[in-house]
Amino acid sequence: MTDTLRPVEQTLPDAAHTASGSPQKLKRSIGIVGGTLLTLSCVTPASTLFVVVPDLFSSLGTATALTIAIGSLLCIAVAFCYSELGTLIPSAGGEYAMVSTMAGRLAGWLVFVLSLLVVMIVPPVIAMGTADYLAPIVHLNPSMAGAGVMLLATLAGLLDLRANAWITGVFLVLEVIAAAVVAVLGFTHSRRGVGSLTSMQVAGSGGHTDTVTAMLVVSGLAIALFITQGFSTAVYLSEELENPRRNVARTVLATLAISTVIILVPVVAITMGASDLSTLTGGDISSMVTAWSNSAVGTFVSLCVALAIINAGIVMVIQNSRVLFASARDKAWPEPVNQSLSRLGRFGSPWVATLLVGVPGALLCFVNLDTLYGVTGVSVTAMYLLVAVAALLARRGQHRHTQAWRMPLWPAMPVLLIAVLAYILSQQETTYLLWTGGITAVATLYWAFYLRPRRETRWLVSIPEDVQA
Repeated sequence: MTDTLRPVEQTLPDAAHTASGSPQKLKRSIGIVGGTLLTLSCVTPASTLFVVVPDLFSSLGTATALTIAIGSLLCIAVAFCYSELGTLIPSAGGEYAMVSTMAGRLAGWLVFVLSLLVVMIVPPVIAMGTADYLAPIVHLNPSMAGAGVMLLATLAGLLDLRANAWITGVFLVLEVIAAAVVAVLGFTHSRRGVGSLTSMQVAGSGGHTDTVTAMLVVSGLAIALFITQGFSTAVYLSEELENPRRNVARTVLATLAISTVIILVPVVAITMGASDLSTLTGGDISSMVTAWSNSAVGTFVSLCVALAIINAGIVMVIQNSRVLFASARDKAWPEPVNQSLSRLGRFGSPWVATLLVGVPGALLCFVNLDTLYGVTGVSVTAMYLLVAVAALLARRGQHRHTQAWRMPLWPAMPVLLIAVLAYILSQQETTYLLWTGGITAVATLYWAFYLRPRRETRWLVSIPEDVQA
């Protein structure tokens, strides 16, 4: 088991080279603005506000804003870990490359499985929400609409990354406008004071008011962490960012700050502006917007949300394809699979990996995935925990002297984060823990019977050699 604790090699293995002898590399084509636009689009504030947050309103009521605020504070520590590790290990493999290098191959493999689970499930689940927000114009079957969004995102993912940065940037502006409209309407129709944000109340059955306990808030933190989770996209794009040693950290931290404001301010406004506790707990934000204004404004906001969902689909397909590309380059699969996934198209994008992400995502739109939100929350929390462990090990040996962005308050920051995330995991529903545990168990078997016996030729996590200081 020594190979699970030993840092992996940091140069590209011979097997990862093309026939001409040069390694398969992604093209560095975007700066901090383009990277931030793409990363913010993966957070997709508007679709998160309209699709994910209503679930929190239904269980946490007036405590929703407080829970998201606590989750955002925890995400600062997570972002510090990502920033340091992302500048130290700038690889399209993201979390798995960072954790493999610092904590060993097995830990990195489990992080890869957790991240793949998250990024494969979330896009089709969100895409299926498109039909609800196109309803003011046209009525569509949610599964068909979601599949169409996934296929459109796949086509966009085959294009040059710089072009995608502009496409997603335009969509991002529209969703920020939608969030701003919700915030303004909520505050101008406020029915309760700031104190309501800590009143810890939720509408119960039979018109009764229930109290939101501290344990419910802790349980909701897994979803709260997921709400701003997209800032990690900056790490996945690190091989395509110019000057990654500088721009990865800037992109991660800027994205977290902007996305927190875009999401949290409207949530506060909705909490204060909802007509009553039952309406707030119901979480129908579109109906609230229409009640505060008129049907035209409600339709405008709904269409902006639909575009935000499409935007999120594009960026998530881009992100996920980079993860598969990196795993193939790092020899995680049998050789024919590795060769296929590592192929780059005419625009420099990993086209086989893009298709393998987008097409199955379209098919998943015809499966009921609602219950997998809980699994996603557990997976994100577990992934953050392993990243925090890697950050705790980031200043040992040769990495101590490597030029990289360094977080403040190390090692206290990752140690505290590990303790908090472990506690949050312990408070999640047993069913979700068992699902996630079962998947990681299967992944461990693959590691034990295929990857580990072939450790000289498989799972050779690499870091590009052309990183600029």
